[in-house]
Amino acid sequence: MSKCTTVDDTIRPKRLSDFIGQEALRSNLDVFIKAATENGRPLDHTLFYGNPGLGKTTLARIMSSELGVNLVSTSGPVLERSGDLAAILTNLEEGDILFIDEIHRMPPTVEEVLYPAMEDFQIDLVIGSGPGARTVKIDLAPFTLVGATTRIGLLTSPLRDRFGCVFRIEFYSPDELGRIVQRAARIMGVEISEDGAETIGRRSRGTPRIANRLLRRVRDYAHVQGDGSIDTALAEMALDRLDVDPFGLDYMDRKILTVMVENYAGGPVGVKTLAAACSEEVRTIEEIYEPYLIQCGFLKRTQRGRVVTPKAYKHLKMRCLDDGDDDQHSLL
Repeated sequence: MSKCTTVDDTIRPKRLSDFIGQEALRSNLDVFIKAATENGRPLDHTLFYGNPGLGKTTLARIMSSELGVNLVSTSGPVLERSGDLAAILTNLEEGDILFIDEIHRMPPTVEEVLYPAMEDFQIDLVIGSGPGARTVKIDLAPFTLVGATTRIGLLTSPLRDRFGCVFRIEFYSPDELGRIVQRAARIMGVEISEDGAETIGRRSRGTPRIANRLLRRVRDYAHVQGDGSIDTALAEMALDRLDVDPFGLDYMDRKILTVMVENYAGGPVGVKTLAAACSEEVRTIEEIYEPYLIQCGFLKRTQRGRVVTPKAYKHLKMRCLDDGDDDQHSLL
């Protein structure tokens, strides 16, 4: 059976030298990988945390490639029973990398299996039940656990403290995203100008995954309504048609801000109330939309709730009238 290769797999960097952005993280990780290789030992267990789409999975794959070892991937929600994890651990070869995405969503009983595995490369299995039950220790091949999470605060302290390397992955700058778009375009065989790549980068919410997705959609417009190449004018036209504005805000971003202004006088408003008013899940607002709105300076958190900033009013072309006015907020 042939293995299907997706576009995302094709454009993912395979080496650290091809990875764009996260300079401090990349430099430190390069040192740790070289040290592990020269000393002939597995790399310390590593934890990546940050918003979705910033490259946590890609970095795990790069670590596997740089170290020349196998990568075994799974995710926290899939590991429902301790036996599921034990089966994976006992099949690892020396030096292999076990990548667990959304590691904060592992059940506590499964997490407890990881403690001796991470520290002593052993797991404890209970054989039998009742009075005749006994515990058996099984030795594991030395391996590296790479965990990825979007919510590091939900990791228990015993698990978090067992990671030797902990890296926060930040949002990318528009310049870095422009370079990521140019690299992806070369791999996809798409002709794109530097300004066109920067236009897509600026509207990508600081996230490579979104930049690559937007590039594919702009490419479609270039093929159907242009000559196949992407310049600034075509990129702006396509992104406007996709309802992605110059700040990278989409329909839901603007809806969140507009609902806060029109229904709640710009805030403060609680996230549960806001989620109900926007017909969206609380977790989606907290993890997908809110971080970027805060980074852009359009939204701020207070002890009483979320508040729209003057910068957001200006971007939405709305104005805030004096508190004494009956209609406190209105469209320009």
